[in-house]
Amino acid sequence: MHLFFQDKWEVEGLQTVGILLVVCSSLKLMHFLGLIDLSMADSVEDDFELSTVCHRPESMDKLQEQTKFTKKELQVLYRGFKNECPSGVVNEEKFQTIYSQFFPQGDSSMYAHFLFEAFDTNKNGSVSFEDFVFGLSIILRGTINDRLNWAFNLYDLNKDGCITKEEMLDIMKSIYDMMGKYTYPTMQDDAPREHVESFFQKMDRNKDGVVTIEEFIESCKKDENIMQSMQLFDNVI
Repeated sequence: MHLFFQDKWEVEGLQTVGILLVVCSSLKLMHFLGLIDLSMADSVEDDFELSTVCHRPESMDKLQEQTKFTKKELQVLYRGFKNECPSGVVNEEKFQTIYSQFFPQGDSSMYAHFLFEAFDTNKNGSVSFEDFVFGLSIILRGTINDRLNWAFNLYDLNKDGCITKEEMLDIMKSIYDMMGKYTYPTMQDDAPREHVESFFQKMDRNKDGVVTIEEFIESCKKDENIMQSMQLFDNVI
């Protein structure tokens, strides 16, 4: 995995790596939760086990209507989620603990914070099972526009509809910190800022100093590597 990221980093640019991390880190979260291939899950209960859960999820049928997962897929997702999160919700501290295990060579706390904010759609300081599956449904089963909108929302830290250089610099620094100096020993202190300039040169079409959702989607769709990477994880569960 690290060699894969390194090749992408060096050849295709950090904006591609950032979008890949959105997908890959979500898959890592699924792996941590113990999610397995559906062919191995025939004994999963027909309904959610709710007796020990403080936060009860929406009904199975409603979640199936609102996401692009089947009933059996939701059952598998919930079993893994409940095993690791018996209370039914994940707070940011737990989220950061999970990601620290994925990237032990670096400091993933800030990137985990940004990703947690993207999953916490209700802004109540916790990620419920519903939040989790809604996000995964977009990342893994959504259209290209759905997935790019989700990635844009991650980068748009103050949610004002555009990405500034300051916001992208924070994202870039968090990615550098997460990947770690031992993985990329040649990194310089000004490298994140250089990647921000490269990002804006490519994405900021009208050169007004901000990247809008339209510019982001248009640029990503013209990048063959990004388009190919977003199809790698179709139907992973």
